[in-house]
Amino acid sequence: MISSGQFTAFLGPRRLISGTLAEVALGIRKSAKPTGHQPILIFDDASGRSVDVDLRGSDEEVLARLPRPAMAAMPVELPESEPRGRGRPKLGVVAREVTLLPRHWDWLASQPGGASVALRKLVEEARRANGDRDRHRAARDAAYHFMSAMAGNFKGFEEASRALFAEDRRRFSELIAAWPDDIRDHIVQLAFSDRDDLEQA
Repeated sequence: MISSGQFTAFLGPRRLISGTLAEVALGIRKSAKPTGHQPILIFDDASGRSVDVDLRGSDEEVLARLPRPAMAAMPVELPESEPRGRGRPKLGVVAREVTLLPRHWDWLASQPGGASVALRKLVEEARRANGDRDRHRAARDAAYHFMSAMAGNFKGFEEASRALFAEDRRRFSELIAAWPDDIRDHIVQLAFSDRDDLEQA
């Protein structure tokens, strides 16, 4: 699935452009072209994974071929003429099966608003409580995916990977210090840009 956020293009070890997928695709067309054994690679900064973009044809043709954000992110609304099932589709609420023990159902039934309201509150509380940890894990995973693609053959890659997953930023920074500047800086940005106590590589 293609995200709708930030993307970055690299020509070998050199960062070319960052922006939306459309901005990156059109920016590549106006700048460098693949040369020799250094193709241009585009990465989704949210996942760190490379994406394929067909740059042939006119700007309009390139834009028309770009993947669209997943439709699942759009609000769900049924026409008034159609019978409605369970849930509240106008609000994006979807009915799914949940399997719980009897004591869980008893507790949910005793909560204000009933089981559905109680479950939604529990999920939102868990998202708030674990939000930072989930974001840090996603950032670390994105950095690792990008590292694997762009630095998998570099000296110290295995050790740097272990330091990344151990969240040993000082050791990590030392191990990647000699890597090409643009690759090193992008890894650090993916892994730690959302942290106040960022240690610069």
